[in-house]
Amino acid sequence: MRKFSLIVLLTFLFLPGVSSSEEFLSAPVLPGGNVVSKSPERLEIAYDLTLDQVIAFYRQALEKEPNVKFRDRKGQVYIEDHAARPWHSIRLVRNSPGNITVVTMKDNWTWIIGTLVLRFIGVFVVLLVLYVAMVISGSVLSRIGSRQKQPSAVTP
Repeated sequence: MRKFSLIVLLTFLFLPGVSSSEEFLSAPVLPGGNVVSKSPERLEIAYDLTLDQVIAFYRQALEKEPNVKFRDRKGQVYIEDHAARPWHSIRLVRNSPGNITVVTMKDNWTWIIGTLVLRFIGVFVVLLVLYVAMVISGSVLSRIGSRQKQPSAVTP
């Protein structure tokens, strides 16, 4: 399997006709697939390739992009852009051992605003947890301190 993946990678590197690809929202698109659906915001293509072959293509095509992250999840690989490109994510979904679906999504304001709202709410949840912990520890410490006998003042 490693030899086959290496041969595919070397083929993409050294044959310019094979390594040239189409683009969708300035994201690379592996040629030779069957378009399942296409809209201005989303492109879905099915390939009769292994997941390793498709990952090798995208790693080679996006190797010079510092803000692109590859995340491996169960049955799929998620390629996410953390820069100001028109595309937001490329999802590689394994349907069966020789069948991969690649979904490229446009960056949209719904995702951006949703992320900001979640972070905003998260900050206040953390502050609330810290406040409750401080109130509980303050009450425990004040009860412990009041139980101890206070030294009486000595009068001359």
